[in-house]
Amino acid sequence: MAYSFNAEEVFKMAVQIEKNGAAFYRKAADLQEDESDRKFLLGLAKMENQHEISFEEMKKDLAKHETAQTVFDPNDELSLYLDAMADAHGGEGDPDVLELITGRESMEEIIKTAIGLEKKSILFYVGLEDLVPVRLGKEKIDKIIREEKKHIAQLIGFLKKIKKVDA
Repeated sequence: MAYSFNAEEVFKMAVQIEKNGAAFYRKAADLQEDESDRKFLLGLAKMENQHEISFEEMKKDLAKHETAQTVFDPNDELSLYLDAMADAHGGEGDPDVLELITGRESMEEIIKTAIGLEKKSILFYVGLEDLVPVRLGKEKIDKIIREEKKHIAQLIGFLKKIKKVDA
C-alpha cells in the first residue's frame, strides 16, 4: 500500500531539515579557529534559519485541503515519523554528517559537503513530490525545490570566492 503525503507534511519535514542544516553550520563554525571562517559559517547557519522561516510561512499559506490528514493518527505519532524521515533522508543537515565534522576540514571541504547534501535534499523532495497527490498540494513542493536550488547556487558562489582567496 502506497502512502500519500500532503503538502503540510512535506513542509514540516523541510522545516526540520533546515533546522538540522543550521546545526551543521553552527558545529562547523564552533570548530573553526579562524574568526572570519567562523563568522562565514554562522552566516550560513543564519541563512538556513531564514529558509526555516520561509518554509513555515509557506506552510501557513497552504489551503485547508492541502493539510488534510492522510492517515489515522490517534496518538499523534505522525510528527515523530516526519522528524525521523527528515533526519534520515541523507541530505542537508543529516545528523550522521554532523557527527563526522572534526574541525580539521577546510572551508572548501565544508562547502563542498554542504553542496552535496543540498543536492541529496533536492532528490528527497523530488521523490516526496511524487507521493503528494495534486489535491493535497503537489505543486507546492516545487517551491521547496526551487529554494534549495537557490541555496546550491549560493553555496557554489561562496565556493568560487573561497577558491579565489586561496589561490
